[in-house]
Amino acid sequence: MLAKYISYQDTHSFSSVVLDYVEGKRVLDPFYSFRPDLNGFEQALNSRKMIGDRTVLLQALEKQYAGMVLSNPLKTNLGLLAEEKTFTITTGHQLNIFTGPLYFIYKIVTAINLARELKQQFPDCNFVPVYWMATEDHDFEEINHLRVEDKMLTWKKQASGATGRLNPKDITEVLQAYKGYLGISENGKKLSELVDRAYSNHSNLSAATRELVNGLFGNEGLICIDADDRALKQQFAAIIAADVTQQHSFREISRSNQALENAGYKAQVNPREVNFFYMTDQLRERIIYENDTYKVLNTALTFTQEELMQEIKDYPERFSPNVVMRPLYQEVILPNLAYIGGGAEVTYWLQLKSNFDHYHVPYPVLMLRNSALVIDAQSARKMHILGISHQSLFQSNETLKNEWIKSHVHNLALSLEDERRSVSAIFDHIKLDAFKIDKTLSPSTDAAKTRTLKLIDNLEKKMLRAEKRKHATSLNQIDALKNKLFPSGVLQERVVNIAPMYVLYGDDFIQSLLKSFKPLDHQFTVFFA
Repeated sequence: MLAKYISYQDTHSFSSVVLDYVEGKRVLDPFYSFRPDLNGFEQALNSRKMIGDRTVLLQALEKQYAGMVLSNPLKTNLGLLAEEKTFTITTGHQLNIFTGPLYFIYKIVTAINLARELKQQFPDCNFVPVYWMATEDHDFEEINHLRVEDKMLTWKKQASGATGRLNPKDITEVLQAYKGYLGISENGKKLSELVDRAYSNHSNLSAATRELVNGLFGNEGLICIDADDRALKQQFAAIIAADVTQQHSFREISRSNQALENAGYKAQVNPREVNFFYMTDQLRERIIYENDTYKVLNTALTFTQEELMQEIKDYPERFSPNVVMRPLYQEVILPNLAYIGGGAEVTYWLQLKSNFDHYHVPYPVLMLRNSALVIDAQSARKMHILGISHQSLFQSNETLKNEWIKSHVHNLALSLEDERRSVSAIFDHIKLDAFKIDKTLSPSTDAAKTRTLKLIDNLEKKMLRAEKRKHATSLNQIDALKNKLFPSGVLQERVVNIAPMYVLYGDDFIQSLLKSFKPLDHQFTVFFA
């Protein structure tokens, strides 16, 4: 695939806070530690020390990968984690069935490529890409479906508790439907066998997702980590206890949110007084503090402060961080140098730095993941015929159609801008004469000018609509093109699954991403297949 690049600004798809962060606006300096560039990484390398125990981390990963066939690059990277000069480059996501939307894939490729680029720049250190599986997330409705072309596939299940612990034994119906779409081509059969092996041979969604992601990226040395682990949680227990009882994160993040809003931005998430869930096999419910008692919502479980401290000490695995505390947990147990997230994640990570500072946990280099649009050959031909560039493709349907009309209808003056200027000049002259007669007539001439210019605007719109009716076929093609490449009016990566890409291009699709994504260039990638 041929890759071209445009700025994130020109996609009209990213929030102001994300664009300002990528551009390095000084107003955001207080909300992060290091710029997402090579200088920032050099500074981070000079200061990063691992808080957790590498031996505990390795033991947890060895247990999670037990029984799996590991590629040599993956074995190498697991071994490198024991070395003090090895750092992780982490991205994270929910356990979407069959990987969910394409940005799941794009996050991981960004992490892999960033690790490679940093190794070239800092050869004395090692950099290992990590996919943090959000196994403790409990929002099943966010991961149980995916769109394949115009069909929505949904895993129907009565689910409770952490999604990583769910048994996929009843996913058979949606699995068969997905495999049916993949078909019998060589590429389709390869992905079909991979998803079948992942979801049919494991007793929980965490292991199934690891198998699937390893099948796609194991040869790139990607490590998948499930932090729903007692030994890993023990290293975070002191912070759990301090935060639940003293509510530091609530105060710190609330202050950061206010500062961010004062700077002109909107906070993405809000902290709670208690930012942990209580979790067992079939349960993940919020902990609240009422009347000097800690309660687990929707249960009869209650704890005094002393009882809760003992519970944290004895069973740290039962305490699951919410969205504002999970990043802190990640940075405690990993030797992490960078976190790669989408736009919403970048925003809420900017809210967290003061909380990291409070707990003396290093804040990583925050990176916006690579984003992409894949333009298939048929769509590329239509773009060529219609005269639409990959830059203009990101404009609205109406803007594209108006520009097409104005550029293709050469014998008609569809813009009345010259007439507007002439009318304005005439009324300015009238106003001067009226002022000489009676000063109070000036507002009347201004009002008449405004009404006349409005009539010209309406006439111009009618002329444009009339011309559009003459070219309905071409304009309908513009709508069809946009709807195909921007399903539901949003970026393709937020809707489309890897399935159609893999069926068409096979492993070449992922290899093209690996070849073309440039994490440190901070540009949007447009692929022509």
